[in-house]
Amino acid sequence: MINLAISLAVYLAVVGLLLLTTSLEAWVSALIGMAVFALVYFLLSRRVLKKLTAVMEEVQRDMMAGRAEKAIKILEATLPMGKWQFLVTSQLHSQIGSLYYLKRDFGKAFDSLQKGSSRHWPSMGMLAICYMKRNKLDKMVQTFEKAVSLTRNEAMLWNLYAYCLEKVGNRTQAIEIMKKGIKKTGNDENLQQNLDALNDGRKMKMQVYGDMWLQFHLEKTGTIVKQQTKAMQGRRKIVRR
Repeated sequence: MINLAISLAVYLAVVGLLLLTTSLEAWVSALIGMAVFALVYFLLSRRVLKKLTAVMEEVQRDMMAGRAEKAIKILEATLPMGKWQFLVTSQLHSQIGSLYYLKRDFGKAFDSLQKGSSRHWPSMGMLAICYMKRNKLDKMVQTFEKAVSLTRNEAMLWNLYAYCLEKVGNRTQAIEIMKKGIKKTGNDENLQQNLDALNDGRKMKMQVYGDMWLQFHLEKTGTIVKQQTKAMQGRRKIVRR
């Protein structure tokens, strides 16, 4: 990447200059050069980070105002910045893919999500769901496995993984994933409740995660509203008694 190339060039220039103009030993010159390299790389990386932070703030404002298309265009216009710094391109693709997914443009979402960062677990979850909808179950499992290996403490991710396995008919595997998730997250309550539901042959309850769950588009909004209404009616009956 450009930042690394510039830093290396500065390193070589400093070491060469010290060797030519001083009587320092080679290892001392190299050590000074490494210190300069680290400083230059830090400053260049910080400059990129500031630009990305400004971009993400603008994207967030557009999303809050319902201007998803504009937000996507801003992110796509920022992609060339990936030439300057490692991991920037994959992070931007994760954001772009997530926004397309939220808009239900699953084709474009899939293209970007495949290029996204493995450490951004929501976009990895969306990518796994895309594979599921394409009946590529091996790819779905591989994607989830990569996600949970990098984000072990996120209970929602383990729940999502198990939910998708149960959805494609792998209840036994879903139960095993839930057990593993409980160990990794330190006995998360929601994981335990959904594990009990799977063991009892009942459906998993994901509404507790609110908008975080809704973003994956795995359950119709109408169904959720009916369930919430039914729950409220049940509470009213209890109060009347």
